[in-house]
Amino acid sequence: MLVGREPERQLLGALVEGAREGSAGTLVVRGEPGVGKSALLDELVAGAADATVLRTQGLEVEAPLAFAALHRLLRPLARLRDGLAAPQARALRVAFGEEEGASVEPFLVGVATLSLLTTAAEENVVLCVVDDAHWLDAATAGVLLFCAHRLGADRVALVFAARDGAWGTFDPQGLRELVVTGLEPDASRALLESRLGSAAGTDVLARIVAETRGNPLALLELPTELTRDQLSGREPLPSQLHLTTRVEQVFLDRSRRLPPPVARALLVAAADDSSEPDVVRRAVLALGLGEADLQAAVDSGLLVETTTSLSLRHPLVRSAVYQAASAVERRTVHRALATALSGHGDPDREAWHRAAAADGPDPEVVAALELAGARAQRRGGHVSALAAYERAAALCDDPVRRTELTFAAGRSAWACGHAGQAQTLLTRVRESTDDPLVLADVARLRGHIEVNLGSAPEAHRIFVEAAQAVYPFDPARALDIAVAAAVMRTFGADSGTPLPVTDALVAPVAGDPPRTLCLRHMLVAMTQVAEGDWSAATAALDRALELGDRVDDRDVLWNLGNAALQLGDDDAQQRFYGYALSRAREAGAVTAVVYCLQRLCFGQYLAGDLVAVRNSAEEAISLGHSIGQPAMTAPPVAWLALLAALQGRDDHDDHLARLEELVAAHPLGILADPVHDLTRWARAWHAAGSGDNVGALHHLARFRLPVLARMSAPERIEAAVRAGDLAAARGWTEELAGFATATNRPWALATVAFARALTADQATADALFRESLAHHAVAGRPLDAGRAHLAYGEWLRRAQRRVDARQHLREAADAFQDLRAEALSARAHQELRASGETARKRDPSTLLQLTPTELQIAQLVSSGMSNKDVAAQCWISPRTVAFHLRNVFAKAGITSRGELARLDLA
Repeated sequence: MLVGREPERQLLGALVEGAREGSAGTLVVRGEPGVGKSALLDELVAGAADATVLRTQGLEVEAPLAFAALHRLLRPLARLRDGLAAPQARALRVAFGEEEGASVEPFLVGVATLSLLTTAAEENVVLCVVDDAHWLDAATAGVLLFCAHRLGADRVALVFAARDGAWGTFDPQGLRELVVTGLEPDASRALLESRLGSAAGTDVLARIVAETRGNPLALLELPTELTRDQLSGREPLPSQLHLTTRVEQVFLDRSRRLPPPVARALLVAAADDSSEPDVVRRAVLALGLGEADLQAAVDSGLLVETTTSLSLRHPLVRSAVYQAASAVERRTVHRALATALSGHGDPDREAWHRAAAADGPDPEVVAALELAGARAQRRGGHVSALAAYERAAALCDDPVRRTELTFAAGRSAWACGHAGQAQTLLTRVRESTDDPLVLADVARLRGHIEVNLGSAPEAHRIFVEAAQAVYPFDPARALDIAVAAAVMRTFGADSGTPLPVTDALVAPVAGDPPRTLCLRHMLVAMTQVAEGDWSAATAALDRALELGDRVDDRDVLWNLGNAALQLGDDDAQQRFYGYALSRAREAGAVTAVVYCLQRLCFGQYLAGDLVAVRNSAEEAISLGHSIGQPAMTAPPVAWLALLAALQGRDDHDDHLARLEELVAAHPLGILADPVHDLTRWARAWHAAGSGDNVGALHHLARFRLPVLARMSAPERIEAAVRAGDLAAARGWTEELAGFATATNRPWALATVAFARALTADQATADALFRESLAHHAVAGRPLDAGRAHLAYGEWLRRAQRRVDARQHLREAADAFQDLRAEALSARAHQELRASGETARKRDPSTLLQLTPTELQIAQLVSSGMSNKDVAAQCWISPRTVAFHLRNVFAKAGITSRGELARLDLA
């Protein structure tokens, strides 16, 4: 019976009631050991008898086993797995060791788990209870945190219990918390009296309540170590009743009073991580102990047996018993557990017990751990793979194999975000081998770490030197690495290190597959971009793009997008980033999805699809938070700041403040320069909107990346002209003219003509404006075209050609109104009024005020997608899609999808 805790019980009960009504909820119950977190969970489960209850627990000894806790949680839903989409169903089978084959992304396991929970919730309210979450294996923790952030209008309640100050791999940042402290004094006395009756004196009860601070476990256990005279008050109590330390000591003293065979059986249970009675019994028998010894451990109250489990009464019992055992005793028990598991379909647990039993190099254990690491890697359990490979390396006395295992550990460390550990492991590999192929692969990984967290020029140097060194041994490897270096160089990460083998790498070889030929042309294109030979770069890119349609490699596809972005091929960059995004979504590769969404924003912005920019940015931010990668949210936050400035929204300053926090708190690596330039661009839009042309020019003149300087050229040059800096305007114009002539991009030719018109005399400006608009007719950049129409209309009005001006000013006003570019729209309308015409503005009250999620779902549904398809793309449940869709219908005053398709969702 639970004593007290009424507020906590009400909060937990409300969470389940909210789930019953279709509003998913998550709560993290945290507090010190023994404070009653598990008792609250037990009470919650007991009161939700009509719910589908899923329960699991983190186990410290189980940490190396990827998805072990998740497997237990989802076991009752096994019958629903066949109804999942095929990639999701396979992801769970691979994660749970039921199927071999190609590896799966851990994020896809998260998506599959979310689908399984929401599918079960269609039948009945689902209550997920996760105890000792601080000891969850990293893979399970990642999946459950993802689900906690993505559940929406679903009948699911998710409750975690975790120990204060010991989060481990479980980081509940952003989730609602309930901090559980000790019982109130009255409840504490009631609990003590229920345990002790009238045996304890009033002063003794008060002292115990005060010293335990109402901790229920301490209240129940500490009195058992007091004598009758101490309880009655006839003898003094011990000077200190330390909480956790003292309770743990109580459990240890109790275990030491057991007969040696019983204590040994208890140690078996403490070392076991399966909680399966049959495993513990087989291990006990392997040690020559009997069923009676195991029963005596249960009778002691330290071991608890149910029909399905055999486990220690409390985690403090486990730690007390295990830590007190000698190293020899622990190894003996682990050896017995390994024997008990042998041949029973759990090779990973067996391998880890054999590893714990080893006291020196052991080739058989090394082989078993290597297989366990490979299985964990295939399941997406990179933390588990890291632990397996590291332990295998420590037990290996073969230098070559030890190097291979250490490198495998380094790859896994980087894959699970442990960059510092990855760098340490890679240093060990470099110091232990001279194999050029291994050193090249190590360099490639070191370069990727530098790209993301360190110095981008240093990464370029590492890539170049690696490509040069490995070329004589493996030209294909060298080509891959060289392309990575060349792409980085175009984004300003140039160490100045030459690559003498470039000519050899770009030379076609008979029988080259499409991927290799594509990479050769891409290397030429990116090298020529860095050298400023735009004509040669464009020709090489065109050949690479032709081949790209025959390549199914995500890295190649997004590098084609990068190359197209550098050379201003708007259609190609959108196409190849889109291809890469589709493949990333199919694989559940969330990091790649976020990367592609960031990059798609460039083309969407240029095409004037600002709603798509907002959707891509919002999704990237949401996913970045879901996977615990806040640094990846910096570029999309910068895009939102730019949109807010362009559209004159009040949230501009809020986005910039978020951005400053991100930049200050997290290393951005290669993202630093794009984020810097997007931030400058946003500030420039904001300044120009308030009429501060000098301020706008200040920001636009300080871009770091040439590609973004070209992209913003219309704003930069016009800001310079309006601020009176004609020299800067003309210099930037002629710089862009070389690019435009060599690449023949319509948008670049249009911008050059527009820029020249701004600084031309009366005799030539008219023809230049017309030339600019002719190119804009096929350029596909409506914002830039609107700017050209506006400038031409202004010029015509000043030339007293008011009738001619109105046509262009109307074009500009319509374009800016469609784009919600408030400052430019106001400028166009002001010019129209000055020309003698009043343009009608759209009534703001008719605009739909949708949230980003509602807008994204409305757009996808209006394109013809079903709720199920939308849910799969957005990684939420169909029920959540329906919830948001109802909100859209209510706000828009419509009742059908047909009406939705006719709405202006821009």
